[in-house]
Amino acid sequence: MKNRWNDTEAARFTDDLQLRVYSSRLLGQDPSLVLHGGGNTSVKIRQPDLFGEAEEILYVKGSGWDLATIEAAGYTPVRMAHLLRLAELESLSDLEMVNQLKTHQTLASAPTASVEAILHATLPYKFVDHTHADAIITITNTKDGEARIREIYGDELVIIPYVMPGFDLARLVAKAFPKQVNPNTIGMVLMNHGLFSFGESAKESYERMITLVQRAEAYLQAQGAWQLPEALSPPPPDTSTLSALRQSLSEAAGQPMLLQSHRSPEAMSFCGRDNLATISQQGPATPDHVIRTKRLPMLGSDVAAYAKAYRDYFEQQSPQARSPVQILDPAPRVVLDPQLGMLSVGKSAKEAGIVADIYHHTMQIIQRAEQLGGWRALPASDIFDVEYWELEQAKLRTGGTPPPFQGEIALVTGAASGIGKACVESLLARGAAVVGLDLNPEITGLYDRAEFLGIRCDVTDSNALKDALEQTLLAFGGLDMLILNAGIFPGGCPVAELTDEQWRKVMQVNLDANLSLLRECHSLLQQAPRHGRVVVIGSKNVPAPGAGAAAYSASKAALNQLARIVALEWAADGIRINSLHPDAVFDTGIWSDQVLQARADHYGMSVAEYKTRNLLKTEVTSRDVAELAAELCGELFAKTTAAQIPVDGGNDRVV
Repeated sequence: MKNRWNDTEAARFTDDLQLRVYSSRLLGQDPSLVLHGGGNTSVKIRQPDLFGEAEEILYVKGSGWDLATIEAAGYTPVRMAHLLRLAELESLSDLEMVNQLKTHQTLASAPTASVEAILHATLPYKFVDHTHADAIITITNTKDGEARIREIYGDELVIIPYVMPGFDLARLVAKAFPKQVNPNTIGMVLMNHGLFSFGESAKESYERMITLVQRAEAYLQAQGAWQLPEALSPPPPDTSTLSALRQSLSEAAGQPMLLQSHRSPEAMSFCGRDNLATISQQGPATPDHVIRTKRLPMLGSDVAAYAKAYRDYFEQQSPQARSPVQILDPAPRVVLDPQLGMLSVGKSAKEAGIVADIYHHTMQIIQRAEQLGGWRALPASDIFDVEYWELEQAKLRTGGTPPPFQGEIALVTGAASGIGKACVESLLARGAAVVGLDLNPEITGLYDRAEFLGIRCDVTDSNALKDALEQTLLAFGGLDMLILNAGIFPGGCPVAELTDEQWRKVMQVNLDANLSLLRECHSLLQQAPRHGRVVVIGSKNVPAPGAGAAAYSASKAALNQLARIVALEWAADGIRINSLHPDAVFDTGIWSDQVLQARADHYGMSVAEYKTRNLLKTEVTSRDVAELAAELCGELFAKTTAAQIPVDGGNDRVV
């Protein structure tokens, strides 16, 4: 734990809210303090209202904002006087609490205030910081955690027993805090939940937080509970079961899910522990994590057994729920296996990544707590209350329509430019995770986002293709859509001058490589939750070949015939395959300005006329082809296979 405060940087900020943003970002930069939207900060500011009368306003982190990137707009201003009156109530439902926060904020466009707004208001300090510091959670989640906290901090911390976040916690703090506070108090621990610090300046509150966590880390070191067990070198990955496992997970979830593999030495060591079945089956590090990870990870690969156990858990706990609840999908979000390592599950790559980040920290916390005297998580009833929180259930009822390809994986060849790159963009826009293959090394950095994996790959190399598919399985867990786009178009050459080498090279790229990829992908497409889909980017030269393009025309025609055979053979597996035949797509790498001008001159046309020399007098772009390719993978064409669709603006030779 490092103190990141910089007086020179802080001097750039001239008011309390700006300093609140600055110190909050410092907290958010350290994942051992907060993860993915966790944690909370606030500042109390006295300011004039519309009538010039001074009132005290609590600026508290708004829902949906992350401390690592928060801005001033992420803080919701709420009237302190009303918050303090709310804390005096005997009871307040979660939905009514949110309503009260929303109706008493002073800026209508601000986000909904944190559910901990009332708690922050009751603490009599200008700046308040709240984190889920790993070191603190490690200590509190042991059988004698409270005694250890008192041993470390004495009377410097107020200790609050675990209570469900929201109004109940705020009310408890409002009553208990004044009875424990003393001149030495600089913070507060919520058992099994997190740590608060406070002060009259942003710097004071921040530095108290850092100091408190450093002392917890030092205690763990002194107790021999800091150094993790020696990490194991992972064996070579075996991806043979991942696609089938993803299929089972998706079936349990009721929708396609992504499955990410995490095989770091630390993860493999945790998954290989002799007592894994005991320490991993107690609960999350802090109740907030259950929203992302579910209460327990799955051990091994028996999804049906896990789903049954989850439904039993729901049946046992739901009668005591505060309000009627609807069961969530019973699929796990974390899988632990000695051979596969730690696997994270999510509706998107981002979601699966968040699950992984949380559980990486959970593994460290559990192991250190074990070394400290024994890991102890909260009872299932407390975790259930958070997992089935009324506010979370409300989100389910008001959730929007997910993207059409959410949870699905597509692979695109020739993805670095032209039609291939446009296909990547169209699929990403529809919510898919996309793997792009290309010989161009720029493919690896084409997009900096969790949903994209770029792999430099020579599609004519069967071993390279197998390696690319293995990377696809490790990154996302399977394959749903395959876009066969990679191809070459050599310069015009009459048959009389066509060499065997030229012929074989074109056939190797345009035909043989696609056969290899189809063969390797068949079993993966069989296991696609919504059935596999293949789109072949063909050519106008299939129905209307051109002189001087024998190798290209023949290779595309052969590929087209291969697609027809695939449609016949794979229909029983629910896999559909369709072909697009574009023509005159000029926004690709092979069409430079000079080449375009030369071809236009050859026909006695302007470049604009040459680009639109079709029946509809329209230009065909890579995006036009890509959008139709994506639609062919969607519901609109769910009952279509072996189709051949021109994308050429109308060609008289084809017509």
